[in-house]
Amino acid sequence: MTMTFGIYAGGLGADPEGNAIPGPPEDPERTAELLDELGVQLVRGYVLYSDAEGAHIEAPPAPWRHAVDGRRLDLVVCFHEPGDDLRGWCEFLRTMLRTHGDRLATLQVAEEANHDGPGGDAGYPAVRRAIVEGVLAARAEADRLGIDVGIGCNSTPIFDPEQEFWASLKEIGPVIDYAGLDFFPDVFRPLTDVRGAVETVLRGFREQSLAAAGVPATTPLRITENGWGTGPGRTYARQAEVVEEVVRTVAGQAAALNITAYEHFALRDADSTSPRPMSQFGLVTSDYVRKPAFDTYRRLISELS
Repeated sequence: MTMTFGIYAGGLGADPEGNAIPGPPEDPERTAELLDELGVQLVRGYVLYSDAEGAHIEAPPAPWRHAVDGRRLDLVVCFHEPGDDLRGWCEFLRTMLRTHGDRLATLQVAEEANHDGPGGDAGYPAVRRAIVEGVLAARAEADRLGIDVGIGCNSTPIFDPEQEFWASLKEIGPVIDYAGLDFFPDVFRPLTDVRGAVETVLRGFREQSLAAAGVPATTPLRITENGWGTGPGRTYARQAEVVEEVVRTVAGQAAALNITAYEHFALRDADSTSPRPMSQFGLVTSDYVRKPAFDTYRRLISELS
């Protein structure tokens, strides 16, 4: 089964406490060169919506600038609004569609809303309602504009037998155009069998999580974030091995589980001088020096896409 490949085109990330990881400023021209070299079809970018904070942070800055030369944009609109008035949120989603619709492949409504840890939106009380109302508002606007864009949402792996998070999204389960999975095997907990763990997570997400929301098997599953951080005791060579093993395992399950896309996290380290693996997810360092995993991912894209 042919898959589409992409990458988060930046380096900004979050530490275990959820704080943004500072690092050297990003260079859009070098980013564009690396994207061209990789041959990705998708660029993933994030906008953090918050009327309360009065600003909308972008990662990488202006991610839509990289949706050129045959690449399309996977835009994530994170919900960072502490209140429960969703009128501004829904209008912001409509604005993203009106402004960037010609570049959009997909619009993801909220980010990892099943948890409130690093990168997760669950710390904002209205987030689940924001997903439901946001998906419906975005779908209606995309249809009104006549643009071909997939509207979806995502989560990290959930091992709760009740699948309470996805069960709470039954209203939109049959409506979303795709469901996304963010997962990072062998990063937060050491693994001896990466392939087996990946297969288990993928099957569990399709057969338990998505089933709990009434998402049909015909709805594509997309790997929206996956990566392996380097650092002390975590070598560049091992990163390349894990990228190869995970991508080939995902591709091997693509037909059975209707997996249509894989996006790597991330193109660039947030800060290569930091010993924390969460600062070093990149295929290149924060100074844009290629790691071996860069060539590994480029080769896999050429072979599998």
